[in-house]
Amino acid sequence: MADLREAPIEKDAPASYHEDLKHETAHQAAERGHVATDIYGHSLIEFDPKAESRLRLKIDLMIVPTVSLLYLFCFIDRANIGNARLAGFEKDLGLKNYDYNKVLSVFYISYIIFEIPSNMACKYIGPGWFIPAISLGFGICSIGTAFVHNIHAVSGVRFLLGIFEAGMMPGIAYYLSRWYRRSELAFRLSLYIVMAPLAGAFGGLLASGILKLSHFGGLERWRMIFAIEGIITCGLSVVSFFTLTDRPATARWLTQEEKDLAIARVKSERVGTTEVLDKLDKTKTLRGILSPVTLVTAFIFLLNNITVQGLAFFAPTIVQTIYPKDTVISQQLHTVPPYIVGAFFTVLFPFLSWRFDRRLHFFIMGAPLMMVGYIMFLASHNPQVRYGATFLIASGAFAFGALCNAQVAANVVSDTARSSAIATNVMLGNVGGLISTWSFLPFDKPDYHIGNGLNFATGSTILILSILLLFWMKRSNKQREQKSVDEELSGLTTGEIQDLDWKHPAFRWRP
Repeated sequence: MADLREAPIEKDAPASYHEDLKHETAHQAAERGHVATDIYGHSLIEFDPKAESRLRLKIDLMIVPTVSLLYLFCFIDRANIGNARLAGFEKDLGLKNYDYNKVLSVFYISYIIFEIPSNMACKYIGPGWFIPAISLGFGICSIGTAFVHNIHAVSGVRFLLGIFEAGMMPGIAYYLSRWYRRSELAFRLSLYIVMAPLAGAFGGLLASGILKLSHFGGLERWRMIFAIEGIITCGLSVVSFFTLTDRPATARWLTQEEKDLAIARVKSERVGTTEVLDKLDKTKTLRGILSPVTLVTAFIFLLNNITVQGLAFFAPTIVQTIYPKDTVISQQLHTVPPYIVGAFFTVLFPFLSWRFDRRLHFFIMGAPLMMVGYIMFLASHNPQVRYGATFLIASGAFAFGALCNAQVAANVVSDTARSSAIATNVMLGNVGGLISTWSFLPFDKPDYHIGNGLNFATGSTILILSILLLFWMKRSNKQREQKSVDEELSGLTTGEIQDLDWKHPAFRWRP
């Protein structure tokens, strides 16, 4: 168990801090809000590494598999429209010219609008109820897509799908931040975000398998894809109502000692705070949204999502232009291998991030892989070269989902700021998703110079911004070291100190 003995407290610290640092039991410290750091950001708690390791493994086994499966089918229900396109979706609905792009765009409009409100609702309602509820919602929407007959109906269903899916990625990221330290978070995020490339691979396999059926009830061809995958999502959602728990304090599968340790671990990295789960607060919400690291990282994620979402929606189409004489099922299967390789790097980069407690360095490593891939697309007409380029692009692009969310979560303090920071990151990221729906246009095939050129530009910009952000964070930290913490906090109450969040003088940016 954690040793909650108190470290020496500076005599010049504000009086409110002395009052807060009265001796308490471990359970009281965890539940009632004993501060975990002094005013200088030094931890007041020491942990048993073996106890931490046992607890971390237990959390990994109980939390990560459930949210990973939900996110897998979340992404499948979003991206299966690309597989349906190869199976006659456009022809059956009478879609022409840019109608397919319009249908994709409708999803992102609602997704972007409801991003931040959804994460605020997730915090208010509790992830244990909110995440299963929205999962059930988008599963029902997927089933509904099987019964549409024109562009108006499919657009309406896709708009509703965007509302329900808006809270999924940021909601799970916020949920996991309640359980893990900042260095641990990127790898755990990768274990569910890896489901995005796996959804591309598994979705292609599942779609090709479903298309071998003659019918499913009264449904045929692409309609079976939406119906069967939506039913699976609904089933997983119902199960998750019983398996997810809001936070360590309410986890029935943890002992009281483990609950105290889980709470104290998270609190130990929050400078001068007395709460793990604070109430919704306007000041802290804005701290999360307006943090310089949040804004720059979110813009990087926007640029990255132009590539990631573009691959999800257009990979089957791109493969079709590379292998135009293959059967539809063969084209579906050709979309699988690049996603498998991308999935490997989606876990590898965040795993290394956990071990080195660094994230920006892996931004800088991933961007050149994307750039080289798009150079290959632009410079060659050889099908094998272009197909090989998809492997490089997937390897560099897919890890950003975990790394960007972990980066914004690591660079704020309070639970409220973390919730709004993650939501802002994903919201701007999905602006990139909206742009991606117009990056590969019908008149530009089969070479797609516009789409490939745009993605090469975004990869280059990501590399430049990541390097600049790294230097800025180091420079800002040096400036913070020159400030007097006592002078900066003089006269402030405990509440005012907590509202400082990343503006707290003892806080340091974490690249």
